[in-house]
Amino acid sequence: MEIKRDAYLNTLKSKMGNGRIKIITGIRRCGKSYLLFKLFKDYLLSEGINPEHIIEIALDKNEYVDLRNPSALYQYVLDRTADANIKYYVLVDEIQLSYKIKRSGVDESLVPEEDRELLYLTFYDVLSDLMTRPNLDIYVTGSNSKMLSKDVATNFRDRGTEIKMYPLSFAEYYPVSGKEKSDAWEDYVVYGGMPLAVLEPDERERERYLAGLFEKVYIADVVERYKVEDDYVESLIDVLSSAVGSLTAPSKLANTLNTVNHAKTTDKRVKRYLDILEDAFLFEKAKRYDVKGKSYFDSPVKYYAEDVGLRNARLNFRQTEETHLMENIIFNELKRRRYSVDVGVVQYSETVDGRKVNRQHEIDFIVNIGDKKIYIQSAFSIADEEKRMQEITPLLKSGDFFKKMVVVGGSRKARMDENGITYMGIIPFLLDENSLE
Repeated sequence: MEIKRDAYLNTLKSKMGNGRIKIITGIRRCGKSYLLFKLFKDYLLSEGINPEHIIEIALDKNEYVDLRNPSALYQYVLDRTADANIKYYVLVDEIQLSYKIKRSGVDESLVPEEDRELLYLTFYDVLSDLMTRPNLDIYVTGSNSKMLSKDVATNFRDRGTEIKMYPLSFAEYYPVSGKEKSDAWEDYVVYGGMPLAVLEPDERERERYLAGLFEKVYIADVVERYKVEDDYVESLIDVLSSAVGSLTAPSKLANTLNTVNHAKTTDKRVKRYLDILEDAFLFEKAKRYDVKGKSYFDSPVKYYAEDVGLRNARLNFRQTEETHLMENIIFNELKRRRYSVDVGVVQYSETVDGRKVNRQHEIDFIVNIGDKKIYIQSAFSIADEEKRMQEITPLLKSGDFFKKMVVVGGSRKARMDENGITYMGIIPFLLDENSLE
């Protein structure tokens, strides 16, 4: 069964021939290889591109293991793209598996300590050189800390275009689920959107697969790459998974780990591990923004799981509260749509019984679109007026006229109340790419 990833495919198509390296990043097993070697290659073939002009290199396959040497990779591509009059498409999967090698013929005694890295040839050097050849259009995938946004910006500067890929959105999942929308939503909240989990019909096998990804892939990757303690990483993952969408800080997490897991850790160490888990695309951070003060708070922040199915598997499917998971899914959807997303804080004062009282309310998400903003509250249920007012009070107190929304559970069609606030069910919100317009 073919799973459509049209948003990413269209992005690749729009970047063709732009003179930059197209870099697809994202959590392992989210479908990057499928996008590049199946969907994008099929598109190239449909456009009449000769298969011999598509150079495929999968560095995680034994067939191409020697090409992890960047010098060998460079020569391999040059040998197959020698005709300057032909346009070649170079597709490299798992580029982070390429290792650095020491350059030959360099007198190391002349190289100052701060420039020692320049003694090595890396895949950044190779790709940057190949990119200058006008007959090459280059696409690569990467899954971890060697291929993060900050590394792309630093090492490629204006020569790379990053395309961040996520697990299946609900809009991508629903057509292949074979279920009614409400049933598909119930499954998605529990099992998420990792492609191979979606395609597995047996629930027990699906659960084992998701749990195995953590043990055999993600945690093993983190421990090997960063030389950290696996027990400590697992404990932190468990705590973050239990608290998705809750305000937290390194100090709070350190106290929890020390109390519950007897970790004897520090704020600084927790901060390092949090950065590592973000590097591995397992969690993503949302900072808090003072709506009226127009400034960011350093702490606390919120962390959301990259995929709710992975999060649920980590907790043995014990904590699948739809309220918190819906908020996580909305966050992922907004990031997938390439919006900048913050958690909003509205501070104001009011007089109660003759006394001035300072209040602080939270807006779940502030979506930044240029100089405009959209405020979104995630409220699975607003069964009574008290609950509704609890959700909309921060919106009403924002003091501006930006668009305001409350996303609720179910399939409720969009409607606007007397305050100009739009209410919409989570299912149409996720299925309509233009639901924020």
